[in-house]
Amino acid sequence: MSATFSKRRKEIIGDQPLIGDVIARWPAMFCERQVRAEFKRVVSTDLLESFLDGLDDLTPRLLEVYEAATKSAKKPALKAILDCLKKDDTNERRTAALLGLPHYLREEPSDIIRMCDAHGETLTAAMEGMQLGLLIGYEGENQDAFPREVFNEAVVVEETVVFHNFNDVPSSFAMHLGIIYCVNLEYPRAMKYSFEFLQRVVMKIKPDQASARVRGIRNKLLRYNL
Repeated sequence: MSATFSKRRKEIIGDQPLIGDVIARWPAMFCERQVRAEFKRVVSTDLLESFLDGLDDLTPRLLEVYEAATKSAKKPALKAILDCLKKDDTNERRTAALLGLPHYLREEPSDIIRMCDAHGETLTAAMEGMQLGLLIGYEGENQDAFPREVFNEAVVVEETVVFHNFNDVPSSFAMHLGIIYCVNLEYPRAMKYSFEFLQRVVMKIKPDQASARVRGIRNKLLRYNL
């Protein structure tokens, strides 16, 4: 994969093939190890290490900012996520920070992040119309803002599962971002600021190119650190 990197990037960027054609042409790329390796070839940064370290550093301040934003009762979806977190404030703080981000940034994540009952709708139905996103499969009742019994998560591109078998939301977010880089996709319009925040602020990739909206939340987080 390293030896064919230049040829692969030329094809992907120049021809902009459909995801099915990319998978058929370069099937070895679609596993966690190779996505991480490809991301490092493109960005010279370790995908998971950079993402999770950056997220851990920002999560406490993000949750404080979210909490302050819910005081006016203008962000009910964000409040539901924080209420869910308070029921079991153990391993879900990263998840709450990630799932709350688009709501804080006034974006609509429903077409990008979907919850799927393992014993309910079929995979085809769950992915219908999904051009780029995360499918989070759960078991049991999903009465909270995010499910506790996650059994599998998948990255979906053009209604196609490109890889799966993740059972934690932060890692699947990181791999989602990795796929975007690896196959040269644009951020989904409905969550473009959320993904830009992950790129510019969490992973510190070209932070000086952040948009005004992303600079705004970054500056607010810096104030919370004082």
